[in-house]
Amino acid sequence: MTPPSRIHISPGDDAPIYRQIVRQVIEAVASGSLAPGERLPSLRALAKKLVVAPLTVKKAYDVLEAEGLIKTRQGQGTFVRLDAAKSEQKAAARLSPLIRRLVVEADVAGVDLAELTSLIEQQSEALQAERSQKETPNDRS
Repeated sequence: MTPPSRIHISPGDDAPIYRQIVRQVIEAVASGSLAPGERLPSLRALAKKLVVAPLTVKKAYDVLEAEGLIKTRQGQGTFVRLDAAKSEQKAAARLSPLIRRLVVEADVAGVDLAELTSLIEQQSEALQAERSQKETPNDRS
C-alpha cells in the first residue's frame, strides 16, 4: 500500500486538492513507486492524513478510476489496475490538454520548442532512472 505520507497537499499549488492527489498517484504509477496491483489507502485514511474531506479523496479516486488507473473492489479496497497502461489512443486524448498547457506555459516563459523538447527529454531520463532504482534496489551489505 502506498503510505499516505507519499501524498501531500501543497497549499500554494493552483490545482484543486483532488487534482493534486490525482497527479501524485499518476506520478507514483509512472515512476514505479506504486506498482500494478498495489493497494491504495482507504478514502478515510487518506482524508485523515491529508486533513481533507473524504469526499475530496473520493473525487480524486473517481477520476483515477474513470481514467482506468485504479479499481475499487467492494469490501477489499482500492488498487492500481494491473492494466493501468492505457491504449495509445486513450493516452493521447488524456495527454493532449496537458501538452497544450505545457506549450502555452513555455510560450509565456519564452521557452522555444527545442528547449522544451530538451526539458521533456531530461524529465523522461529522470523518470527512467527512478524506475531503474525501483526495479534494482541497491544491495547494502
